[in-house]
Amino acid sequence: MHAAFFLLLGASLTRFLMRHPGEARTPWIIALSITLAVLYLLGPVLGSRPTPRRLVWLGVLVLVWMVLVVLAPSFAWCAVPLFYTGLRILPPRAALALVALLTAFVVAAQLRLAEGFDPNLVLAPPAVAAVATAVFVHMRRQAVRQRELAGRQRELIDDLLRTRRELAATERREGTLAERQRLSMEIHDTLAQGLSSQQMLLQAADRTWSADPDAARRHVRTATGIAERNLAEARRFVHDLAPADLAEGGGLEAALEALAARESAQAEGALTVHCHVEGTPGAPLPDRVQSALLRIAQGALANVREHSGATAAGLTLTHLDDRVVLDIGDNGRGFTAEPAPVRSPDTVRGHGLPAIRARVHQLGGTLTIESAPGEGTVLSAAIPLAPTPLTAQEDPA
Repeated sequence: MHAAFFLLLGASLTRFLMRHPGEARTPWIIALSITLAVLYLLGPVLGSRPTPRRLVWLGVLVLVWMVLVVLAPSFAWCAVPLFYTGLRILPPRAALALVALLTAFVVAAQLRLAEGFDPNLVLAPPAVAAVATAVFVHMRRQAVRQRELAGRQRELIDDLLRTRRELAATERREGTLAERQRLSMEIHDTLAQGLSSQQMLLQAADRTWSADPDAARRHVRTATGIAERNLAEARRFVHDLAPADLAEGGGLEAALEALAARESAQAEGALTVHCHVEGTPGAPLPDRVQSALLRIAQGALANVREHSGATAAGLTLTHLDDRVVLDIGDNGRGFTAEPAPVRSPDTVRGHGLPAIRARVHQLGGTLTIESAPGEGTVLSAAIPLAPTPLTAQEDPA
């Protein structure tokens, strides 16, 4: 639009100089043309908002153009860029009034240039003004819609970013709580149980130190072995939280056998633990399954040792096609088995049966407890396994 204004201004000045050379008004026409060009150039400097300075500038610009049109009607077509300038700066009603005024000057100038009356000179300028106004109004509405759409998009993007931040914060909190729960179960099933055993052994040594020094020393040696085992578990926690028995190699079967032997040795004849394995796995068990089953066995045997009064217990690991089952049974006093209490994940603190249930639930398995007063207890944890490629090939047949 700026380029069109200067093009029309230059063309009008050229036409006047070609048709009216050497007239007395020529210097005035040239001076007013330069003044009009300079005023138009000052417009962008004043900004686009309808400030008082901007309105004064528009009034002076239109006034200079009107004087030019009175002196030289050929400058009338510079009104088209002025239409857009007024429409952009003034309120709608004032802008329409300015367009009507400019159009009237254009019609009057065209009639002065014509040798006779021509209806086109009366009808064409208002038509051009109407088209120019309609185009500007449409473009401005489109710009408003685009700004509104951009605003809504920015709001949606801000909402999305805020939602993502809240989701990330929630996931971090849930991950932190899950990790705390896992660590509490790990510590309960290893270090806490070991410390409890050491306390009982040292208390027994203290009671028998004077009467039976040899038995007291055996208790101390057993407590020392438990302390060494707990130290290995603590170091394993620092590295990768894998059970020390599994880290030593041999797999879950060897770890369960070592656990059974260690529990029997620590009980010093009061409790004998046997380990039995049935079947062979079609594929190596995942590390998380092996770790969970070993922790379940440790927690269950700790309950047997502390609460059941049993003299014999057994660990049975059974490998099936689609799952692995760990049974822990004892001949203790038993209890009346009740359904598992309904607990939210936040309420599970990682002690005893709740810790075992949590481990089984995390692996998508099932936990079954069979017990009755005076008839011992059998705890069974069944963990499902993903089908191996061979099993997947045989199923369709």
